[in-house]
Amino acid sequence: MADPIRLPGTRIFLFRHGETEWNRTHRFQGRSDVPLNQTGKDQGHALALALKDEPIMAIYSSPLTRALETARIIKMFHPSVSLFEEAGLIEMDLGQFDGMDAGEWREKNADFRKAWQENPGSVTMPGGESLSDVQARVVRAFNRITGFYPPGCTLLLCGHNFVNLTLLCYALELPLNRFRELRQGNAALNILSMQGKRLRIEIMNECSHLRGTEDK
Repeated sequence: MADPIRLPGTRIFLFRHGETEWNRTHRFQGRSDVPLNQTGKDQGHALALALKDEPIMAIYSSPLTRALETARIIKMFHPSVSLFEEAGLIEMDLGQFDGMDAGEWREKNADFRKAWQENPGSVTMPGGESLSDVQARVVRAFNRITGFYPPGCTLLLCGHNFVNLTLLCYALELPLNRFRELRQGNAALNILSMQGKRLRIEIMNECSHLRGTEDK
């Protein structure tokens, strides 16, 4: 991983969990508690190696197993650092779509798919959340977490695809309808810097630390 630009203020390492079998087979997992597969564990270890020399003050993770497993792999290199489960970082509630195969979803939900493609910021998952719902709770959790610590510290946050994307949209002041312009690969790393109330992105969707994990 290339050395990031060092800016003063609090630094937040925001990362997505490693791969699961549902990621690999293109099933929507939302709140379903799916563990990492072996590739996901390898990705977590590669991410942990990239972060092993960082002066981490605390680690916060979604309570879902795939996120906690990834965070715990990183914590192995930082045994004295506390790991907290944070409900605000849990993945988007996909409602009735949770667990569906992506291909089946496309075939059976043409009307919803059209709305999701054209105006995703105003769509609510049937029985679940909207992107606005996710962003609101994630930003609340982010502000609460960062408020616990003094400026200049380094924090780790382990989230999910929609969790990370909505927070990055917030940092970029990007409308949620444009969230697809951003990407979050499994075990991708983002580095944010906060100076006062100003939030900046130094690195986004960094995956160079994962080279070779797909071959194992």
